[in-house]
Amino acid sequence: MYHKRDISWLSFNHRVLQEAKDPLVPLYERIKFLAIYSSNLDEFFRVRVSALRQFQKMDKQERKSMLEVKPKKELREIKKIVHQQQVEFGIIFRSQIIPALREHNIFLLNDYQLFSSAQKQFAQAYFLEKVLPHLQHQYISTAVDVPFLKNRSLYFVGRLAQSDELGLVNIPSDVLPRFIALPGDEHQFQVTFLDEIIRANLHHLFPEGMQSAYSIKISRDAELYIDDEYTGDLREKIRASLANRSIGAPTRMLYDSSMNIELTQQLKSIFGLSKNDLFPGARYHNFSDFFAFPAPAHVEGLYDAPMPPLPHPVLEHADSIIKVMQQQDVLLHFPYQKYDYIPQLIEEVAQDPQVESIKITLYRVAKDSSIAKALVKAQKNGKSVTVFVEVKARFDEASNLLWGETLQKAGARVIYSRPGIKVHSKILLIGRREAEQLRNYTYLGTGNFNEKTATLYTDHALLTADERLANEVADVFRLLEEVSLEGSFQHLMVSPVNSRRKFVACIEREIQHAKSGRAAWMMLKMNSLEDTAMIDKLYEASQAGVKIKLIIRGICCLVPGVPGLSENIEVISIIDRFLEHARVYQFANGGEEALFLASADWMTRNLDRRVEVVFPIYNLTLKQELVNILQLQWADNVKARMLNAEQDNPYKAVSTEEAPVQAQKEIYFKLRTALETNK
Repeated sequence: MYHKRDISWLSFNHRVLQEAKDPLVPLYERIKFLAIYSSNLDEFFRVRVSALRQFQKMDKQERKSMLEVKPKKELREIKKIVHQQQVEFGIIFRSQIIPALREHNIFLLNDYQLFSSAQKQFAQAYFLEKVLPHLQHQYISTAVDVPFLKNRSLYFVGRLAQSDELGLVNIPSDVLPRFIALPGDEHQFQVTFLDEIIRANLHHLFPEGMQSAYSIKISRDAELYIDDEYTGDLREKIRASLANRSIGAPTRMLYDSSMNIELTQQLKSIFGLSKNDLFPGARYHNFSDFFAFPAPAHVEGLYDAPMPPLPHPVLEHADSIIKVMQQQDVLLHFPYQKYDYIPQLIEEVAQDPQVESIKITLYRVAKDSSIAKALVKAQKNGKSVTVFVEVKARFDEASNLLWGETLQKAGARVIYSRPGIKVHSKILLIGRREAEQLRNYTYLGTGNFNEKTATLYTDHALLTADERLANEVADVFRLLEEVSLEGSFQHLMVSPVNSRRKFVACIEREIQHAKSGRAAWMMLKMNSLEDTAMIDKLYEASQAGVKIKLIIRGICCLVPGVPGLSENIEVISIIDRFLEHARVYQFANGGEEALFLASADWMTRNLDRRVEVVFPIYNLTLKQELVNILQLQWADNVKARMLNAEQDNPYKAVSTEEAPVQAQKEIYFKLRTALETNK
């Protein structure tokens, strides 16, 4: 018994929408969650829906051997759920967000007739000076070549007055701000859509007049279909395929639901769409643009209270991070604590005459990466720098390729993706000559070497010189350099070598403890739980009496609480200001608790088709630190939702006597308190 992956993902995105609905969330944070929901949904259609479309084209028997769901039926179900969520989205925006903005004297003017005469003059001048140079308009009909609509771009379309032709014009929100502050009353902050300024000036483009202008948007297939990827230069193939992403097949046309049926059907015919491609929406699309919704100055309470990253109690005043690592393991918690120490570490070893080599895996590289810059400096200082750059990291391929070339030009050894497998591990290895021997220092993390996401994603990172771990990280790099997927690891779990087998062994051990009457439990935190073999193993453990607590942010194909199957399994999901990204696996282990951090979720791809590293925490103090964080997350009764068979995302029930626990705030406050206590 499993939830379907894509339906479970839509349930996750509904949890994001719940944050936009929550009146306890500051207003501009609610607007941000509307933007996140919209951005997530765009990617879902560009990737997952496009994949289902590709499956539809396959031979029926071949498709059955590869896919458990029926694509056509799945697409119908997706469309129904998305429509329900879009209706809820519209209600939240119109009935909650807009009135709440007004309460703060912020007005989003969505009708040109509401503009004052001064604002109309401003809008016309803005149109002629700023907007008109970026517009491309055209006349279309079924008798002429079909115009190409760019992926995720906005357009106005409408029937021209006294004509069978249609007019089409782009809304250039890719080069101009989507929202424009209007001049007006100093006591009111008035904003309008770029769309409205264009709508009011369409007569400059179509002198004959347009009956009504409706907004539309096409989402296109974002997969990079690389023919024969197992031969040739994969880097060059990906570079060549990136251009195809913008011209992929349509997967959704979002249109203004006030558009009449005749025009909708005409567009369907012109652009060669099916009825399942058509999604009615509101007057405006691309709500991801609300990430940049302008705010008035000096208005309090619009955003979350600041939680600036905290200094680490040991690293902040250390003269040398390497010297700290020689004495003790260090555990970092992002974004609660500073990420600065990681580029600082690479900067330090770049200058250290005893350091001979640096090796690192880069999966998603920030555009202005301080990590990559420090690696360039290390190479120029004569260190042997080896960088494994994953060029198949979706939507980050271009940035990864750019930094790969930069490092290569500096003289670093850059190894690009291996065909057929992704390197998703987050590891760094420093080789330092000490007393005529090479000693290894390592960083193992749950999140990317990316200083931007380190301010938004919750992750953990271990800095250690423990030979048990550091020497095995060296073995992982050896496998990567030798293009081998075979090895022996005693302390690390490494996908696809042994992580599935070792995780299964951990579960089996709990099953045996339960059958012997001993305490048996596990608490597992991950982004996604999709692999059916691992789910079956959890079901088996539940039936044996093992108590299982799961914290799953996104996809969860396991169905909890089913009598005789999963009654000993509880699942919660936490959606809050930071994106929960860490993977933590804790097992009772007969009283000697085992705790692992990982780059890997329990998805088939993470266990079988990616290079992942799962690492134990041996230091008892650090282990307890992580346990305390896990327990706070499980106790969350403010942002935690219960995942259930219905997938309706109820908030965790709270009794009147129970104190509110918002895990992310509690974790931050406890780390800050510990820091102040140790001063």
